[in-house]
Amino acid sequence: MAGISENPEPEVDNDLIRALGPVHLIALGIGAIIGAGIFVITGHAAASYAGPGVVISFAIAGMGCLFAGLCYAEYAAMIPVAGSAYTYTYATMGRFMAWFIGWNLVLEYLAASSTVAVGWSGYFSDFLARLGMPVPAAFASAPLCVATDVHCPIYDAHATAIDAIHHLGTTGTYFNLPAVALIALVTTVLIVGVHLSANFNNAMVAIKLCIVVLVIAAGLPHVVAANQTPFIPANSGTWGHFGWSGILRATGVIFFAYIGFDAVSVAAQEARNPQRDVPIGILGSLAICTVLYMLMSYVLTGLASYTTLNVAHPVSMAVEALPSTRWLAMIVNVGAIVGLASVVLVLILGQSRIFYAMGKDGMIPQLFCDVHPKFRTPWKGTLITGFFASLLAGTLPLDILGELVSIGTLLAFVIVCLGVMMLRVTRPNVGRPFRTPFVWIVAPLGMIMCGAMMYWLPLDTWLRLLVWTIIGVIIFAGYSAWHAKPPRWKLEDAPAPAE
Repeated sequence: MAGISENPEPEVDNDLIRALGPVHLIALGIGAIIGAGIFVITGHAAASYAGPGVVISFAIAGMGCLFAGLCYAEYAAMIPVAGSAYTYTYATMGRFMAWFIGWNLVLEYLAASSTVAVGWSGYFSDFLARLGMPVPAAFASAPLCVATDVHCPIYDAHATAIDAIHHLGTTGTYFNLPAVALIALVTTVLIVGVHLSANFNNAMVAIKLCIVVLVIAAGLPHVVAANQTPFIPANSGTWGHFGWSGILRATGVIFFAYIGFDAVSVAAQEARNPQRDVPIGILGSLAICTVLYMLMSYVLTGLASYTTLNVAHPVSMAVEALPSTRWLAMIVNVGAIVGLASVVLVLILGQSRIFYAMGKDGMIPQLFCDVHPKFRTPWKGTLITGFFASLLAGTLPLDILGELVSIGTLLAFVIVCLGVMMLRVTRPNVGRPFRTPFVWIVAPLGMIMCGAMMYWLPLDTWLRLLVWTIIGVIIFAGYSAWHAKPPRWKLEDAPAPAE
């Protein structure tokens, strides 16, 4: 992390150097949050659910993330080890709830890496087309589509049943070759063990931020009022399809854009003053990103009609809609290609490490935590992660993938908020370097808002979550319950309360 060496005499706690101040944590949060959500999901949410009113959806989703993030921070400061919410839950709520969280994290990371890869594919294909080397149509997109997508052959905007159960259609293509190729490349890099330097990560953050700010600054003067009239399109007669219900449904969809803010809480044990700096990092990064997201979505729906934005590259599509902003299209594509590729790498890295932690605990077979003798990486778990991520990215459309990520993550956040309240009652004397402020207000609000965003998602997304959960329970009953080991971290190991 850039800036660590600036502290000449850092304090060491549990082998982690307390050297990060509030500015470092805010920068970390912004770098983790800005990603595929703004470059990819915004267009889908505007075109399918909220119209220009997606600006309001971003504000609501940001508020829900704030409450969940403050609870997440308390967990992270108490249990500063690898494994994210899975490890926190195992140490506090037992093996079944840990498995439940871990299984949902698998859904989050797998679907998220696939979603970002599909978005990357859209920008990469558009970039190659501008160079006169288009990707063959048979390999440029997923073979499956949903009937609510205007580009799907079975599109039917008037069928009332569509809102409840998305009918799958076929596009006539074979698979999304660019998305699969990216995941294969990233998986290979992770197995070989190429290290990501702080300078590389900082460069990626700078590129993504510059693109967002550039599009906002250049696009605001050219917003076409007619494109945002009405700002909240009239409801189609079906709940969640425009109108205020569409804005509410869109919050669950664009929640994907905020995934990553928990990186701030994970760094709690490296903060100089976690009680002060962690909430500043969470609040600061969420506030800045929420403002940027609202401005960006306002500009996109102002440059182009929201009905045209349900594509894998909505930002370049929007800036190309007007001659005065068309010059931005190539810049956006290049920046998105670089920035989104790094996001896929981090997501697959995160998933392989979740598998590693679960393998160490006996929740899943030992092969997931086998380390390569030469490269010193959990290569089998990484290879399995890459295989399934490429399968999802190659066959499923953006709509399904993005909503799967959101519902799995929201469910994990609800349990995190619940767990923080339970521990305040059952283990009130455990060391808490960071305490969630007004926990009996913040935690219930986090549960309510994250639960509401889940409720507002389409029914078919809930059915997929149900199927995923049933599969997870079967695996737990047949394997994990018999092979699980005691948690590697206990609450008694938590840092002592700050003086």
